[in-house]
Amino acid sequence: MLGPMAAEGLELSEATRAATFVVIAAFNEAGAIAEVVSELLPSYPNVVVVDDGSADGTAREAREAGAAVLRHVVNRGQGAALQTGLTYGLQQGARFLLTFDADGQHDPADIPAMIEPLERGEAEICLGSRFLEHADSVPLPRRIMLRGAVLFTRVTSGMKLSDAHNGFRAFTRKAAEHIDIRLDRMAHASEIIDQVRQSRLPYREVAVHIRYTDYSLAKGQRSTAALKVAFDYLIGRVLR
Repeated sequence: MLGPMAAEGLELSEATRAATFVVIAAFNEAGAIAEVVSELLPSYPNVVVVDDGSADGTAREAREAGAAVLRHVVNRGQGAALQTGLTYGLQQGARFLLTFDADGQHDPADIPAMIEPLERGEAEICLGSRFLEHADSVPLPRRIMLRGAVLFTRVTSGMKLSDAHNGFRAFTRKAAEHIDIRLDRMAHASEIIDQVRQSRLPYREVAVHIRYTDYSLAKGQRSTAALKVAFDYLIGRVLR
């Protein structure tokens, strides 16, 4: 892994922003998705929302806000939705692809720091980390659970990351072609880390901000759900 990088004072060219596809997996996010898309679109014209079988107005809200919207007829899980969006971005000729959460917790201002190392050829993959610089902003119960996920990832994959389950990731086209998410639900986060390791492509962690709100905390994983994610990942790894 290359050394970590912080996000400060960076700006991407118009051409780079136009070649960047932001992929958002969304399930029942009608209350937040329009604001997320509206924050992104002024700088990043290619925002792709994959509505994963929502029962609310997620697809309509995202489309009216200006995103390209893909839709799963049934809920398949975040992993499946991200793979649908990444495949679409590659088909559309994306040079860079980002995964970005639908609940508003990620900050578009961090995107340049995620893309610049890729553009300069210093890395093929950037993984966002809330623990490189902003650990104090993470609520204590969430911090404990996430530290456990980091330890789990180090044991199972050997990857020495500071934040193993951050949904903010950036890939070059070459790297995205190595990502093939088979675990449809939340265990996909560990699966992606495995595929980063297996690709042998250079990667780095980048300090990013997480904007915790009552809404995003309510949407987040519970500790009991984390145990199921670990189980699903281990079973999926055995079956691969």
